[in-house]
Parts: sequence; structure tokens; C-alpha cells
Amino acid sequence: MKPKERLSKVLARAGVASRRAAEELIFAGKVTVNGIVITKPETHVSCKEDVILYEGKRIIKEESKLYFLLNKPKGYICSNARVGTKKIVRDLFAHVKERLFTVGRLDRETTGLLIVTNDGHFANKVIHPSSHITKEYLVKTIEEPFHEHLERIFKGTEIDGDFVKPIRVQKVRKGTLKVTIQEGKKREVRTLVQQAGLSIIELKRIRIGGLLLGNLPEGAFRPMTEKEKQALFA
Repeated sequence: MKPKERLSKVLARAGVASRRAAEELIFAGKVTVNGIVITKPETHVSCKEDVILYEGKRIIKEESKLYFLLNKPKGYICSNARVGTKKIVRDLFAHVKERLFTVGRLDRETTGLLIVTNDGHFANKVIHPSSHITKEYLVKTIEEPFHEHLERIFKGTEIDGDFVKPIRVQKVRKGTLKVTIQEGKKREVRTLVQQAGLSIIELKRIRIGGLLLGNLPEGAFRPMTEKEKQALFA
């Protein structure tokens, strides 16, 4: 008989959410086990022996794992919870029956490379700080960025009480910068660039680890290859 596992791990493997997001769902009281609301992610359960429900649907078995590389378009939110009539990334995968979620987030106005999956363990590995995965963004600005702007961005700033500093800042052509970060705080690149006195026209993520966006059209997605999954951690 297969030993019981942590509830958060079972939810992640079933494609409900990433491990971290699954813990939040449990803390919020959205998961029941044998008719009882469970708020402790470390609770040990079994899909075969226990009746596990999330949003009224039973978690029966692990789903087939799916991994997509998406060029996120503007106007889409990286959340499975819809706010009003706002579009969410999941809308782009309407034909996929599995419960997908994004690995990390891009704000509504940011485009570019985004991983979408139903593998919570994989998602947790990608976003965990111990993986030391860097992310690179292409930034187009109204003002022409000069050396002093680049220096100001590189000095870093404070976001939500934490000091953040990019790994690399470089000008690639007129009105365009590349900013490489690791922390991934909310709106980190936007904040770094704007506090340097530059107005952003366009912000696009072009790389996560060794995974490149390439020439994938905006709004399009395709399955990730095994080689690409490994490239994330290269």
C-alpha cells in the first residue's frame, strides 16, 4: 500500500496548484478531507483511502503532466481566480481540460515568456530561491537611457520592505535596455526602471534560466521539450 503523503503535495501532484499555492488554498479552508475542512498542509492523506475535495470536486489521482511555453500577451492576469471580466492566462488554454496554472507571474501589462503547467512539484522547484534561476527582461522606454540611468537601476531599491538589486543592466539599442534579476519581487523590473526616472513603453520577459522565448508569437504557446525543461536549471 502506498504511504500517505502531505495534503499540499497531493494537491500539487493532482494539478490543483503549485505546492506553495496549494498550501494557501489549504490555509484558506478550501479543501476538505472526509468531510472535514483541513487547514494544515502537512496533514497526511491518500487519494485512494480518503475523500479529498477541492471546490466540491474530488481529487482522485495524479493528472498527466503538461508543460507549456507561452508568450503572454498584454491584458492577461496570471491567476486562476477571475476578477470581474478581466482576462486570465487560463483563457488561452480553454481547450485543455487539465487544471493549469502559471509558474510565477507577470503583471497584466507585461508580455513574454511564461511557463504554464499542472505539475506543482516542477513549479515549486522553478520558483524556489534555492534554484537560483535568473530572469531577463527587455525594456523599451520613452526617454533615452544614459549611463547614469543604468547606474541608478543597478544600485537597486526597496520593495515591500526588502532591498532588491538586479544582476545585470545593459543598453542594447536606442531606447531599449536588458535587465536581469533573480529575486522576482512583484513588479520588480518596473519599479527599478521607473525609480531611475525612465517611463516604460513596453516590458517583455525573454529568458528564464537557460530557457529562451525565441520567436514564439505573442499570445501563442507550445509544449515544452525535455531539453527546455532541463535548460531552466542550466
